[in-house]
Amino acid sequence: MAQKVVVGMSGGVDSSVAALLLKKQGYDVVGVTMQIWQEESSETTAEQGGCCGFSAVEDARRVAEALDIPHYVMNFRREFQKQVMDYFVAEYLAGRTPNPCIACNRYVKWEAMLHRSLEIGADYIATGHYAKIARLENGRYAIRSAVTAKKDQTYALYSLTQEQLAHTLLPVGAYTKEEIRRMAAEAGLPVAHKPDSQEICFIPDNDYAAFIDREAGNRVPKPGNFVTKDGEVLGRHLGITHYTVGQRKGLQLAMGRPVFVTEIRPETDEVVIGEAGDVFGDTLYCDQINYMGMADLTEPREVTAKIRYNHAGEACVIEKAGEGRILVKFKQPVRAITPGQAVVFYEDDYVLGGGTIM
Repeated sequence: MAQKVVVGMSGGVDSSVAALLLKKQGYDVVGVTMQIWQEESSETTAEQGGCCGFSAVEDARRVAEALDIPHYVMNFRREFQKQVMDYFVAEYLAGRTPNPCIACNRYVKWEAMLHRSLEIGADYIATGHYAKIARLENGRYAIRSAVTAKKDQTYALYSLTQEQLAHTLLPVGAYTKEEIRRMAAEAGLPVAHKPDSQEICFIPDNDYAAFIDREAGNRVPKPGNFVTKDGEVLGRHLGITHYTVGQRKGLQLAMGRPVFVTEIRPETDEVVIGEAGDVFGDTLYCDQINYMGMADLTEPREVTAKIRYNHAGEACVIEKAGEGRILVKFKQPVRAITPGQAVVFYEDDYVLGGGTIM
């Protein structure tokens, strides 16, 4: 009897080809689209892009029909609101810059969908992420870099647990994007040439501050001061939720030279401004650690770390800094170490683990 796999189908080409590949490999494939948008009206949901929108369900249904596999919609609105949207707003209000895709992967696409899938008799879940899974010599599962570095999504998957990895298939990670589109076209899938979604799915217009203003209500931060690190007032800003560490554009400060956000101080509603060199640092602390390729960090270890999705990575030494914290010392300074973002540790092309930058 074939093993059953539930494929999270977003209506895009990657998850569609994931379903195609797994069916070819002999699995009993079931397509599932996660209903995570919050609005009830079809007019509103039709406007939503990415994996949240009503159009995603229709595209996924058409692909499932072409592949002759069953397709269902699972409601994860409550989980998405709490674990992704509420988290996103709370982090910005606290002066940090969150990564909602990592939270969605960990708590919705995996924790919630996997639990629901196992309940209905599935052996695995699968997605269209560009990454691979390996069982290491130490017996642990780890995310491994995809064939194509340009599309590699290992950074956004660092927080998955061993239990989740043991029940996950990632068939797309063995191919390039061009190969995926070609396979989709050859199979006659209706989304073969569908453009990739670039924005955060629940903020399709990319206006983070307006979204936070709507969601936060009376918690919205008031305008405050732009200051130097020594406290000299340089001007007024719109509110801390409009800024992130490393930002240069949109500051509306007439300084006569490029200046950058170097720190956000939510307790005083101050945004600290500095020169280009002030944005670089060679150490950081992280917490909320998830160990993946290693079971624990027992002694200092030389690894490569990424501090954002599109960061190429930098050599560093990691060591424990008290309970639940890791100190990262980079060999070379890195730009814009941003509280709230993830730092992910690699050895060769495997994810050892990671945490949230403090």
